[in-house]
Amino acid sequence: MNKQPVTLARMLLPPPHYDPNDNEAGMKLLEDLTTNAYQIQLQVLKEILTRNAKTEYLKGYFNLNIGHFDVDVLQVFKKNVPVVNYEDIKPYIERIANGEPSDIISAQPITEFLTSSGTSGGQPKMMPSTDEDLERKTFFYNMLIPVMNKTKYIEVIVTGSMAQYIPILEFYSGGLPLVSTMYASSECYFGINFKPLCKPSDVSYTLLPNMAYFEFLPVEKSNGELTQEFQCNGISDQDCQHDETEIVDLTNVKLGHCYELVVTTFTGLYRYRVGDILMVTGFHNNAPQFWFVHRKNVILSIDTDKTNEEDLLKAVTEAKLLIEPLGFLLTEYTAYADTCSIPGHYVVFWELKSKGSNNLSELDTDIMEQCCSRVEESLDSVYRRCRKKDNSIGPLEIRVVKDGTFDALMDFSVSQGSSVNQYKTPRCIKSEEAINLLDSKVVGRFFSKRVPSWEPFGITVNK
Repeated sequence: MNKQPVTLARMLLPPPHYDPNDNEAGMKLLEDLTTNAYQIQLQVLKEILTRNAKTEYLKGYFNLNIGHFDVDVLQVFKKNVPVVNYEDIKPYIERIANGEPSDIISAQPITEFLTSSGTSGGQPKMMPSTDEDLERKTFFYNMLIPVMNKTKYIEVIVTGSMAQYIPILEFYSGGLPLVSTMYASSECYFGINFKPLCKPSDVSYTLLPNMAYFEFLPVEKSNGELTQEFQCNGISDQDCQHDETEIVDLTNVKLGHCYELVVTTFTGLYRYRVGDILMVTGFHNNAPQFWFVHRKNVILSIDTDKTNEEDLLKAVTEAKLLIEPLGFLLTEYTAYADTCSIPGHYVVFWELKSKGSNNLSELDTDIMEQCCSRVEESLDSVYRRCRKKDNSIGPLEIRVVKDGTFDALMDFSVSQGSSVNQYKTPRCIKSEEAINLLDSKVVGRFFSKRVPSWEPFGITVNK
């Protein structure tokens, strides 16, 4: 087996090869990667830009002198190449999908497009992939082996909105640990969990610096909700003026701060906003570790309220505690902002499962109304102000649906183009057809009977 020292160059292209069952070599490689994170990130960006300098996309922003790549080129890259979202690059991807050459965005042939789940915040997205990218993913999986060789375990995803499944998984796991091994997406494979046996609620991922070039848009907490400093108000990022000093590199993120992830990949994505909000929880050597907070812009809104995925999960988690002692498990949920009435109100669909002999017809109306109130009380002060002071939002509604309803929703989403192997239940429904499907399965409707308290500036009002 290969015992030679791994140089920085050999960590990049192609990814280094080693025996994945040699735990010592694997852990040594992880130590090298995380120790040299800054230098490797510069090498990654150099390789991406030099090999793709003549693509139509990059030539549109700057001319790269391949023989003189230095920190100045890094600054030119950041100054001239815009931070973009999917709608900005969609025309380039569609041209290649329709038969035009790959060198529109990538010097290497694009051999396939990976379809995103299409359930986090819109339609499915097509992400470019190359043959070499398969090598990089194989390397990524191999890096998991020395970390995971320590068992038996159940591999799961329990971060973000998936955290709601932890009680069900623990119920059926028979005591085996629940392990979330990696952080990855259709765009790129990002990082691995160095502490696989930690509690599901404590999972953090260490980003591997040779997988892509990583940047971060700062996000801050304001009035209890995450607010992005880099705010474009719906305008394309290419048309939005901003201060580039706000965007930080991988090794310059700060402990406890939140960021939106931006990637430049080997497969033709340049300064692409993934849409994930991450919080820095620590460092492994010089590589930061992140907790997945939520997907960006998956929100409910009626007035000035903006409820994101994390807010909704926390509120639903609080409310379901009221029904669990009665023998019911909440297996799935989603929501939408109903603006057909005045004032509009939040509608949350719940699919419940009985632990014993109970059935849905035995649901207690008073308990379910309390669940509605508990959700409202757990939402942020802006929502509660709109409910209590401004009367601009009506009482929250929970609609209980038949068993199997969310399977039908998955079938519908797949029929509309979502990826079946990446599907996850959307936490915010906007499709009228999807809402109608859920409504056709409703077996009970319940409304909040209490107006939640509102506490501006930490002062309790009218309790």
